[in-house]
Amino acid sequence: SCVLFVFSFLGVGKTTLIQKVTQALKSSGTSIDGFYTEEVREGGRRTGFDVVTLSGKRGPLSRVSSDSSTSRRECRVGQYVVDVVSFEQLVLPMLRNVNHGSDAEKKICVIDEVGKMELFSQAFIQAVRQTLTGSGPMVLGTIPIPKGKPLDLVEEIRNRKDVKVFNVS
Repeated sequence: SCVLFVFSFLGVGKTTLIQKVTQALKSSGTSIDGFYTEEVREGGRRTGFDVVTLSGKRGPLSRVSSDSSTSRRECRVGQYVVDVVSFEQLVLPMLRNVNHGSDAEKKICVIDEVGKMELFSQAFIQAVRQTLTGSGPMVLGTIPIPKGKPLDLVEEIRNRKDVKVFNVS
């Protein structure tokens, strides 16, 4: 299967690009499933991110936490607390479906994105690896530009021979 990943700095337009490509593919009759992440804003201020599936389901990925003390079980990226349970409930069934569904070979699977927040889920990491190594769907996804400590799965994706990476600027 062919795998395409887009990467860029935050705020450049990866998700917008994914949404436009998804709309074009859907309107051409292509079988497509997956998810993207979308900013949540209140009063002009970003308060978190939602996961939105291409089938129209939506749920929280993360929210700003006003509490600066960190519980040991809390997954945080900067000021955001990641809702791993909500993320997994939305994304894992979709990934299972594109990997094992009867029309898996014909689908395109959108994964926006494979980043720090999403990687708190070990089940997501396994599902992405399975999607990439299977003979099923073509994958269109996004990964962040490396900064700081490398993210293992992101580097694994970037270095795969069957992955074509495009830089969005």
